[in-house]
Amino acid sequence: MSSRLGELLVKANLITQEQLQKALGEQKAAGGRLGFNLTKLGFLKEEELTAFLSKQYNVPAINLSEFDIDPSLIKLIPLDVAKKYMIIPVNRAGSTIILAMSDPSNIFALDDIKFMTGYNVEAVVAAEGSIIDSIKKHYMGAGKGKEEKKLQLDAKDYSMDDKEQVDQFSDELETGGVVDVDDFDSLVTGAIDDVEVVEEEVSEESLAGDVEAPIVKLVNGILIRAAKTGVSDIHIEPYEKTFRVRYRLDGSLKTVMGLPIKIRNAITSRIKIMASLDIAERRLPQDGRIKLKMGAKKTMDFRVSVLPTLFGEKVVMRLLDKSNLQLDMTKLGFGEKQLEDFMHAIHKPFGMVLVTGPTGSGKTTTLYSALSELNKESENIITAEDPVEFNLQGINQVQMKEDIGLNFAATLRSFLRQDPDIIMVGEIRDFETAEIAVKAALTGHMVLSTLHTNDAPGTINRLLNMGIEPFLVASATNLILAQRLARKICTECKEPFEVPEHALLDLGVPKDKIGTFTVYKGKGCSNCNNGYKGRIALYEVMPIYDEIKELILNGASTAEIRREASRLGMDSLRMSGIKKMMAGVTTPEEVVRCSVKE
Repeated sequence: MSSRLGELLVKANLITQEQLQKALGEQKAAGGRLGFNLTKLGFLKEEELTAFLSKQYNVPAINLSEFDIDPSLIKLIPLDVAKKYMIIPVNRAGSTIILAMSDPSNIFALDDIKFMTGYNVEAVVAAEGSIIDSIKKHYMGAGKGKEEKKLQLDAKDYSMDDKEQVDQFSDELETGGVVDVDDFDSLVTGAIDDVEVVEEEVSEESLAGDVEAPIVKLVNGILIRAAKTGVSDIHIEPYEKTFRVRYRLDGSLKTVMGLPIKIRNAITSRIKIMASLDIAERRLPQDGRIKLKMGAKKTMDFRVSVLPTLFGEKVVMRLLDKSNLQLDMTKLGFGEKQLEDFMHAIHKPFGMVLVTGPTGSGKTTTLYSALSELNKESENIITAEDPVEFNLQGINQVQMKEDIGLNFAATLRSFLRQDPDIIMVGEIRDFETAEIAVKAALTGHMVLSTLHTNDAPGTINRLLNMGIEPFLVASATNLILAQRLARKICTECKEPFEVPEHALLDLGVPKDKIGTFTVYKGKGCSNCNNGYKGRIALYEVMPIYDEIKELILNGASTAEIRREASRLGMDSLRMSGIKKMMAGVTTPEEVVRCSVKE
């Protein structure tokens, strides 16, 4: 949360970038939360920070000094829980309690208190120092006899100075619960103790309902950490002697923790329960979805795939964060001419626009961007998707269900009876789907879809090999777009990098361009992943001009179609990558990784 909060405060002009860096330096040296260090250094008042958090999370801000808290409320929440989450109950209204928090985005606190008390919970934000003072005041005076002695022993923690107090209580709050590796280590230890030697003895009831169970906390921690880190996929993989968790960040996988083999089945079972899958079925693949509340207004979806392997079930979860969905096509990575060609093609009254590329290359984002551009009250837009990744307002989206015969072909047939203007088909996988899509494109509908091919020219032969006649492909297709995702250089640690001329020529840089640009790379810093942060799309946009149609009708090869498309102005994936390298956006290594030389 630290870096995110700092960026938001700078953006809101509450602090300067220089002040943020000083506070981060102080935090690194002395510990504590970023907010505490900002107020300690005098860069921000506590009232200003509280007001900002209130606006950010859309919850009220309160001054705890004005509240006379009912002692019966204090009894609802144990001291260790109040200390753990930096919270204190301030009021009760019917079946709801009002909870003062320094971090209202901490979903673990909200869920735990709801489960512990049986009340619904509403969060309000209060200054961290005020919460500490209130806990000292109300818990020091609570209880009698042994309980009073215990509370006083626990409360000795509060006799420290403010810095030590914040150091002790801030770690979990700063990261939103079980996120840091040290926390995971303790959770794994607890999980091992919680699981019997025979793994199958872990009860479904325990995994489903006990929010305090170590396995439950461990799985939640894995999901929360992934969401906060900004990864795209989580891989949980069992092997003969190891059990690991990997995150895919900016396109590359990295191992983030190793888990004991002993808790393999318990972890998988917990994820299945969260995704509403069959916990007893371990022989067949299963697919599901997990919805996780991340704050007052943010929900993260995880698309879950469970696959039986030699040593257990592998789980892969794709993170679907609508707040990060980029629907502005001008920011996706299109070149000026590429964007002009693409916009022209999708705004035609009929025809087919195909987006191609491997899994994880950003095809869905491109299609959703196109639908967002076309989404008007006057248009009837229907999509067939497997799965529906994001809900788009004003667009009728249909989820495929192969087990009951609701596949792309069957859905596409029914679409044509729904008076559509624009149809999006998640993927053309077979002749039947391709045939219906082509006929729809030729009968007054705009059809958007995807295929798995290596490049734009190769898509023509893919359709022909499916059995579609050449004249239908030539008549129906408006444009084919191929794409890849290249990692962007981190702007925080970006530096010039010398590349020999022969290497640039071998990469495909035109000789007359060498010496006119600077090559950059990231040296690596705390804000990035080995010099990279974020990704940008490389595009190969091929409009189906009359010359291309003539080649299709004459049975031309993929190479001939590519040569003609290049002559007509198409930038290949390699050239798109080279242009982004020349602009200082990515590196030569990424260009080589994402494309092949012509």
